Amino acid sequence: MKLPKRRILHSPASDPKIGAIGLSEVAPHTIHAAHAVHPVAAVQSEYSLWTRQPELGVLQTCAELGITFVAFSPLGRGIFADRFPDPAQFPKGDFRKFNPRFIAPNFAANTAIIARFQAFCAARGWSTAATAIAWTLDQGETILPIPGTRSAANLAEWAQADTIRFTPEDRAEIARLLPAGFAHGDRYSDAQIVGVERYC
Repeated sequence: MKLPKRRILHSPASDPKIGAIGLSEVAPHTIHAAHAVHPVAAVQSEYSLWTRQPELGVLQTCAELGITFVAFSPLGRGIFADRFPDPAQFPKGDFRKFNPRFIAPNFAANTAIIARFQAFCAARGWSTAATAIAWTLDQGETILPIPGTRSAANLAEWAQADTIRFTPEDRAEIARLLPAGFAHGDRYSDAQIVGVERYC
């Protein structure tokens, strides 16, 4: 997939021994504190159609300070695909096996909602995965989604993401189908969230 050109924002390093600072899963106040010590080049956090927490300050802080925002898990750990993953088939050690969003009754509630988004994508000839990545790209020119897969078939599903262009009507329909906060269940269990900075 060839991604559209993004504005990669780099601040000049004040210390020649440090080329750039990157932060992950931090609160806006931490970004400000770190940036005051040394320019921050990138902030990474989970961001997708069902994980919208960065919209509560992190995206705005990155834009204000000229920092590239790196969105990981833009496909919701596989939930935004043409076929839903089967929790019964998750192997031992799979992060999703104990993730609240993939456990009953949350999983059934989430797939029922996302099925409507799948239909929206199919009606336009777009794969669900490509559309989800395209949505992330559409949120700002300094946002870089980093989807991951071990499968060539999965890669093929989202290869068209850079060709999708949303109309205002498309954006409104996506917002109606998947409003912010629609996901059932926390994005991490209490055991999984250790080390992640909570701020809201």
